[in-house]
Amino acid sequence: MPTPNRRLAELTFSLVGPGRVGSSLAAWAIAAGARQIAVAGRDDARGESANRVPLAEFSSAGQDLLLVAVADDALESVAAALASRGQAAVVLHTSGSRTAEALAPLRRLGSAIGSLHPLKAFPTARPAPAEAHGIFFGLDGDDRAVALGTRLATAWGAECGEIAPDTRLLYHFAATLAAGGATTLLAVAADLAARLNLPPGVVGGYLELARGALDAAREATDPGQAITGPAARGDRATLFAQLAQLGGIAPEMKPWVRGLAAETLRQRERVGLAGESHRQLLAELEQE
Repeated sequence: MPTPNRRLAELTFSLVGPGRVGSSLAAWAIAAGARQIAVAGRDDARGESANRVPLAEFSSAGQDLLLVAVADDALESVAAALASRGQAAVVLHTSGSRTAEALAPLRRLGSAIGSLHPLKAFPTARPAPAEAHGIFFGLDGDDRAVALGTRLATAWGAECGEIAPDTRLLYHFAATLAAGGATTLLAVAADLAARLNLPPGVVGGYLELARGALDAAREATDPGQAITGPAARGDRATLFAQLAQLGGIAPEMKPWVRGLAAETLRQRERVGLAGESHRQLLAELEQE
């Protein structure tokens, strides 16, 4: 039988926000030996727990960690509500777009504040400890908070690194491109397939292509090395033929598709895989 992960033994924590992210991280902490004391959330209908406490009465004073996993737009108001009573030695939030300063009211109570943002999609709760292995956590905040965030990530078999506050918004934007942007492109492919009356199975084929492309990107030294398609090959004839037909069936797509092709060429140049034909094609795309 495998030896249980006890790297967080003796660590006590509570959770505010028992949604998909919060409940997953809490489960990983418990699996690594931590002890959960209490749970609070605005939506008391979301699950039942013997240790649930109303937010208005919540305190994590005397504990090692308070994990705050609420929606980005609720973070400041929740922090203000929590600041009316004592809280844990360290308070970490899971927001991608907010820095540690969203928790500033809690620092005034003596808590070290920080962020612990998982670069992982949570369409549902992911409580299995293996779900944490290999993912990246973006950290920032006070030294004690970053140190505890690092300890948590290490215990979970994850990677972590500090995200400078002035880069936080674009760090989050890049995350949105990687997840939401990729899904948007798949949705556009499905939309185009429907407009062309293609067989339903084509969409599944597009999804399988996307899976293979992401696998190739994961294996490459840099994702730019794994980009494929007419623009990546410098195939002007095919690219412009496709753009011409696209203008007939979905003219609203044509400008951003041209922009996407141009960005493909810039990324190929960045990783040293563009030749003169690529540069000429980029110049032509940028003229309009």
